[in-house]
Amino acid sequence: MSIDGPEDLARLQAVGRVVAAALRAMRREVRPGVSTAELDAVGGRVFRAHGARSGPQLDYGFPGVNCISVNDEAVHGVPGPRRLREGDLVKLDVTAELDGFYADACVSVAVGRVRQPGARLVATAGAALRAGVDSARAGAPLNAIGAAVQGVVEAGGAAVCMALAGHGIGRRIHEEPQVPNFYAPALDQPLTPGLVITIEPIIAAGSGEVYESADGWTLRTADGTLAAHAEHTLVITESGPPLILTV
Repeated sequence: MSIDGPEDLARLQAVGRVVAAALRAMRREVRPGVSTAELDAVGGRVFRAHGARSGPQLDYGFPGVNCISVNDEAVHGVPGPRRLREGDLVKLDVTAELDGFYADACVSVAVGRVRQPGARLVATAGAALRAGVDSARAGAPLNAIGAAVQGVVEAGGAAVCMALAGHGIGRRIHEEPQVPNFYAPALDQPLTPGLVITIEPIIAAGSGEVYESADGWTLRTADGTLAAHAEHTLVITESGPPLILTV
């Protein structure tokens, strides 16, 4: 969506704060022995405290409040009885709806002692997200974001999961435009002030190819390698850097 006045912006900022609060609360509980369902419940309590709802449940009937993916699970992992173990890499992907507006963010967290290559992959995803955000300026082509993300990811020895992308957001989770994490020559339309998008490098230590698991939701790396995911929702401004809503 494109923001239509200060009321839209205020509501987007409000839901962005809910997403950020849920991520902080869930991240604090990441430790060996905690189940993904228990982490999901933490996020759910934050939502209820703010009168927010789960975006994936509203739009897609997702069986959890939040998407929680572990190790080779790239995105859309379903919370359940699985208990985290030392050295796991967990992705906490939170999308909230509040008063008709949506925001979406993700962090990748190492469980317990940080190990390689997980630590390097998390750092690369974070650096790629920062590069993508830095490139998201009014008047720049949309594909500048993907070019920036891809450059950092490949320089870090990882691969972009090309089947997965950022997106427009606002009144629904997924709106136009698609925001690929690689350079797509055809996507040269200029970014316009007020445009609300997510930038979300989803990367892997291997080929970056993914497949859908038997649960019909979880996408895993085809070669079983680790995946990492970093994401923010942001607004393109008139001049200067974008406004990040999910911090």
